Amino acid sequence: MVLVGELLNLGSILAVARDGRTVGLAQGARERLERCRAYVERLLREGRRVYGVTTGFGRLAQVRIPPSEARSLQRNLLLSHAMGVGENLPRDVVRAMLLLRAQSLALGHSGVRPEVVELLLEMLNRGVHPVVPAQGSVGASGDLAPLAHLALPLLGEGFAEYGGEVLPGGEALRRAGLFPIQLEAKEGLALINGTQAMTALGLLSLADALRAVKVADVALAMSLEAIKGSLRPFFPQVFRLRPHPGAARVGENVLKLCQGSEIMRSHENCPKVQDPYSFRAAPQVHGASRDALEHALEVLLREANAVTDNPLLFPEEDLVLSAGNFHGQPVALAMDYAKIALAELASISERRTEKMLDPAFSGLPAFLAAQGGLHSGLMISQYTAASLVSENKVLAHPASVDSIPTSANQEDHVSMGTTAARHARMVLENLRHVLAIEVRVALEALEYHRPLRAGKGVEAARQALREIIPPLTEDRFLAPDHARVHALLFSGDLLAEVEAAVGPLA
Repeated sequence: MVLVGELLNLGSILAVARDGRTVGLAQGARERLERCRAYVERLLREGRRVYGVTTGFGRLAQVRIPPSEARSLQRNLLLSHAMGVGENLPRDVVRAMLLLRAQSLALGHSGVRPEVVELLLEMLNRGVHPVVPAQGSVGASGDLAPLAHLALPLLGEGFAEYGGEVLPGGEALRRAGLFPIQLEAKEGLALINGTQAMTALGLLSLADALRAVKVADVALAMSLEAIKGSLRPFFPQVFRLRPHPGAARVGENVLKLCQGSEIMRSHENCPKVQDPYSFRAAPQVHGASRDALEHALEVLLREANAVTDNPLLFPEEDLVLSAGNFHGQPVALAMDYAKIALAELASISERRTEKMLDPAFSGLPAFLAAQGGLHSGLMISQYTAASLVSENKVLAHPASVDSIPTSANQEDHVSMGTTAARHARMVLENLRHVLAIEVRVALEALEYHRPLRAGKGVEAARQALREIIPPLTEDRFLAPDHARVHALLFSGDLLAEVEAAVGPLA
């Protein structure tokens, strides 16, 4: 069981989001929630002016709301803010959002009752997944529109998926044996002030990206063998002089993957001095992307365990602080950095693909066609990769440098962090296709070096791929080949075969 109210890590978040792990409240979390809720009740009794509790929201913060209207205020907030559009977020993202929203509240500075957090957790445990449109957040005051959609089913409103069927929120709860709640003062605001949409999107994308960087190293090693490139740029002495950790890990991986290569030995004394940058400088490029992604993950895990509500309540100090923890700038910058890192991996991969298909460079048949002219071979695979790399250049434009004021200029600087996270997810998917294309092309290029065998890791990858992809002896429908390669690469099955042969990749 994953417990909210204590530190979450990437493994626990993935376990809940993708594997259906059950969740519960950590020891001490209920006491924190009750203590902070009692403080909210005290503020109400004393008639204090507290944003979102006894006032309106945004530009309407100057409007005083009587205690008798507290429940209506919170309900109206959720109904009016659930104005998202576009495709619905996938189930794993919605589950991560529910978990992260419960985590932020369970830390005990938001003033909600334990029942609110417990209902969020029971929705996870019983598979009630709110329908959340992907677009509509400017990233401050947090992910207002997505989180409002996430929260509406708690009231019996909105829509949720249960048992594979999209239902009105109240019906989904009923079928799961749950009951809607009536929000009390502060609770609606606490449910939608936060960065849980951008953080959930970002964390799941980063988890997938960290697998993709290993696939990128396998693709690099396969391509290096296919062009009879040099292993010298991957020697550890190189990285001792410029000690970026990512580059050193890439060098280590490639040497491990190419260990014992007959292809490499066959050209040890060839006159070629240096390979193109897309091979020779690949450790520096792949490594920089690895370091960027790990930095982004560090930022987002910090965010996952943060209180992102407003106002923040400190019962022990009798302190209410209206501040900006809902502002998504830390996530926005991190995800912009991440999507640039991913776009660069795709860019350098496409260049290696092109080199393998160019007979003037590779010495192999043009486009690896069995009978050039009559056959086109893998010519259009590079076109597709080029298209995706070009699209990534547009998507990689930083969202965080943009801001459009909202709420009658009260919220005059916003983060666009959810846009950054959404675009990073799109760049990642493009990268995965580009890497699958490189691997498919390298697989065919390696055929021209048989009977020489590649290094242990590359050979393991080649054999796994050949089980699903026959040699290209004539032109055929290539999209199914690509789909099979893509599935093998990103299911984790190919990495498992490779690591069984050479040990874990760094």
